[in-house]
Amino acid sequence: MSDQEYFSVHHKMTINVEPLAPGESFPSYDQFESEIPAPFLVASEFSNLDLLNDKARAELNSSELKHVIELLDTQNSKLNLLLTFMLSQQDDETLRFKTTSFGASQFSFVTQEPLSIETKVRVKLFLDRPAAAIYSYGHVIACETQDEQHLVTVKYDLLRDMDEDLLIKAALYQQQKILRQRSLNRDK
Repeated sequence: MSDQEYFSVHHKMTINVEPLAPGESFPSYDQFESEIPAPFLVASEFSNLDLLNDKARAELNSSELKHVIELLDTQNSKLNLLLTFMLSQQDDETLRFKTTSFGASQFSFVTQEPLSIETKVRVKLFLDRPAAAIYSYGHVIACETQDEQHLVTVKYDLLRDMDEDLLIKAALYQQQKILRQRSLNRDK
């Protein structure tokens, strides 16, 4: 993963954060890739198929094949429903938090228990759009106390490039939603 900084967007997304044992190190990149749960790999592939679906829709739209587009949309909805169910099986309730913000370089979340700076963590992020899940490792770069809770910021250390791309797309989608809502509120 590159050391680039990406913008973050304020959005609540389900995550699992599991602190590693003190002294435990990150796996090698090959070990990291081999331990990614199968549903996460399938989710990445589905997201790539969504891109192809969008391109096919654009081509079909220009040919005005409305029923074929509806069929593709229906099939895509079914696959996303199945994918969402598969990914929900990977969500560990005991490690569940909601992000306050996220981006392709880091994310923040609120917890009752503070985490020390440099604490290494295993992370699962469950994206709404695109429908996907990301498995990664990171470390705590900040932990601020706020009203008896702690705002923890984690920077990714092990993250596949294709998952970084998914985070960029998810952040852009959420940013677009926010801007669209602001525009609608202004027009009222």
